[in-house]
Amino acid sequence: MERVYRLVMSCPDQVGIVAKVAGFIAEQGATIVEANHHTDAGNGWFFMRHEILASSVPFDLAEFERRFAPIADQFQMSWFISDSAKPKRIALFASKEAHCLADLLYRWHDGDLPGDVVCVIANHDDLRDMVEWHQIPFHHVPVTPDTKPQAFAEAERLVAHYQVDVIVLARYMQILPPQMCADYAGRVINIHHSFLPSFVGAKPYHQAYERGVKLIGATCHYVTEELDAGPIIEQDVIRVSHAHSIEEMRRLGRDVEKTTLARGLRFHLEDRILIHGNKTVVFSQ
Repeated sequence: MERVYRLVMSCPDQVGIVAKVAGFIAEQGATIVEANHHTDAGNGWFFMRHEILASSVPFDLAEFERRFAPIADQFQMSWFISDSAKPKRIALFASKEAHCLADLLYRWHDGDLPGDVVCVIANHDDLRDMVEWHQIPFHHVPVTPDTKPQAFAEAERLVAHYQVDVIVLARYMQILPPQMCADYAGRVINIHHSFLPSFVGAKPYHQAYERGVKLIGATCHYVTEELDAGPIIEQDVIRVSHAHSIEEMRRLGRDVEKTTLARGLRFHLEDRILIHGNKTVVFSQ
């Protein structure tokens, strides 16, 4: 893929934003290769994401930021611009279940994940061999009720050491402490094995089976202090019937979990997600 700059912004809605931004880019002689806009009429808020061909910009990213800043100030924008040539650094958190971790490692190994997996941190040692086969550092950080503060202090130390941009909870079965959720707000992605807010807590497939559901699904969301209540990134479902056992539901559910998590992570890595309150705008392709 050609190198692009991703200009992402949100601001109070008003007339002329698109024209002003597009005009600025044109004045620099640069080329827009993808453009996305959305207005939340209920809240009066505007969202935009542009991909700009990097080779068409006649100066570096710092100079682009300097020149664009007056427009951002004019429209009171919350904004950033990123470079696709600098992929985000990913830390995968895991426990014992392998399906989400294995899927992301495969996608990374196959060159299908637009980011760099720099480490795996797990509270069990079960998946070490799989991770180290991929030549990725594996860190076993056990978590017990008595050692939880020290364990998460070590996890945060590792995240800082590897200069991680995004944390992915690949079926990591520990609740992050509130301060860690705050420190990495908008940068921790989780996969929940049900269609939130349904069937939260333990044994969701048992709950779904007892209710006789006809759809099961998965929800990829950002992690906040409130358990399983962060902004939703992506969701998917698959049909089931009375003929499916709990184990069959779990098998089908695992398939949905790993694909939903991979899509949600890709959207984040490509800067396609804008968080507004407890909702997201996702400019998916």
